[in-house]
Amino acid sequence: MKPFEEKLNTAIVEAYRSILKVEESVLKRSDKIDLTINEMHILEAVGKGKNRRRTISELADDLDVTLPSVTVAINKLMKKGYVEKVRGEEDARIVYVSLTRMGRKIDSAHRYFHESMVRSIIKGMTEEEQQILYQGIMKLDLFLKEQIEK
Repeated sequence: MKPFEEKLNTAIVEAYRSILKVEESVLKRSDKIDLTINEMHILEAVGKGKNRRRTISELADDLDVTLPSVTVAINKLMKKGYVEKVRGEEDARIVYVSLTRMGRKIDSAHRYFHESMVRSIIKGMTEEEQQILYQGIMKLDLFLKEQIEK
């Protein structure tokens, strides 16, 4: 690898590790939060619906995991008091999931962390620099998605 490529690779790997470490440390520091990182991300996916309930299928699609995996995770989160499930009125086979008050509180704190991170990154950047950063991250995401599909 060329020197810049090595520096960029190190920066990407370290940033990824740091994000995970920060999220894990926040979860570990609180005695009141009994969630794993994966459960936190499932709460985030449920919270994307805002005030609208989301189906297990929508969550599986968002998270790119199987329906049974989401179902098991949602059942655990329900037992912990973070989500609630409701069967569809028109079709009882459809299960809708929404955040409880406690789930909304946790999701809000998690979203705030991400908002703070993004604001910190772009602070002082010009609009052009922001667009270049965004394009670079989108190229990284495309590469990773291509690797997943192989």
